[in-house]
Amino acid sequence: MQVLKFGGTSVGTPQRMKEVSRLVTADGKEKLVVLSAMSGTTNSLVEISDYLYKNNIEGAVHVIAQLEQKYMAHVEELYKSEKYKTETRTFLKSVFDGLRAMAKVHFTSFEEKVVLAQGELMSTNMVTNYLLESGIKAILLPALEMVRTDKNAEPDTAFIREKSRRMMEENKGYQIYITQGFICRNAYGDIDNLLRGGSDYTACLLGAALEADEIQIWTDIDGMHNNDPRIVEGTVPVRQLNFDEAAELAYFGAKILHPTCIQPAKFAGVPVRLLNTLDPTAPGTIINNDFIPGKIKAVAARDGNVCIQITSSRMLLAYGFLRKVFEIFEQHKTSIDMICTSEVGVSVTVDNLTHLDDIVGELKKYGTVQVDRDMTIICVVGDLRQENKGFETLACEALREIPVRMISYGGSNHNISFLIHKDDKKATLQALSKVLF
Repeated sequence: MQVLKFGGTSVGTPQRMKEVSRLVTADGKEKLVVLSAMSGTTNSLVEISDYLYKNNIEGAVHVIAQLEQKYMAHVEELYKSEKYKTETRTFLKSVFDGLRAMAKVHFTSFEEKVVLAQGELMSTNMVTNYLLESGIKAILLPALEMVRTDKNAEPDTAFIREKSRRMMEENKGYQIYITQGFICRNAYGDIDNLLRGGSDYTACLLGAALEADEIQIWTDIDGMHNNDPRIVEGTVPVRQLNFDEAAELAYFGAKILHPTCIQPAKFAGVPVRLLNTLDPTAPGTIINNDFIPGKIKAVAARDGNVCIQITSSRMLLAYGFLRKVFEIFEQHKTSIDMICTSEVGVSVTVDNLTHLDDIVGELKKYGTVQVDRDMTIICVVGDLRQENKGFETLACEALREIPVRMISYGGSNHNISFLIHKDDKKATLQALSKVLF
């Protein structure tokens, strides 16, 4: 059994839906297919929710009507038989009638999550009906019955494992099983979503629960590249990554994956393959627990960081200073990315600026505070264990002409990070690519 996930672009038009359907049925093997909403749909649903929050019924109804017209046009293009056109139109009409009914209730975050779930419900219904019309033995398994979060809004893995296995067992004999990505129920039974990683997270949770042979994440690029192809010429896909290397790259800027979503696959030992719907024959990137020693895999960059430096002569030999500093960030629910310390100061970076002013204000109780904005973290990922000599020297040598604000090395066996100003990002990525690859 393979678990395949397709994002919004991959199912963004009727033609794309047909191509995905051909792709998942080509070898005749049993598969569980996780689908996102059609591209653009979630943005429209967010806009509808925003109008309803503001009690602008006219604005909400206008966007609903536009979206409904778009979907009904897709029905005409997707299906040949009147039977499946009628069935799909009936389902879609019930969805849009439900959205219009939201205008008559007091709109809260609960109703918003119901609205946001409709995109995945529609795309999966449409693809399932297309497969059935094409003579494929397919069935739609509702994610709202298989995927649940606990009281801490984390996936309830025991529930997911038990429920998904039972549903697959009760529906034996199908070639293609379709389900929704992103959406779930929470511990109280209300419609909710997985937030981080969305549909990728769903695929990895279900792939781990079902002990799949492989989880495939299909996007519109050929795997994870060794640098940002928008900035650096001649980048190439990385053919193999260790789970920890992939998580580092995802966290520090490689947008193809969310760093959290592959954790279930890592713990279950199920490999994750990144593939390209526009070039299905390309090998993509395989992510597994294998580790290739002596190799630097890739470079990633993340913008929007702020560096906060706290300097205090009182810090010298004073225990408890760092605890007080970190408690301030904890109280404001702001995570720290990079950290460097000296005898008289500590520098940290954050990318959540919601409570920055309050944090800086409280830090001034303990020392002099300097804030540097518009910073970028550059992350070099690969085998950076201490016995693998020389790679950190190569990375530093590549940046000999770049003003580096901070360096973080030793916290991970897979990563050395540099903090630079965003204006130096292009030169930094190009210099590292030239030296390392």
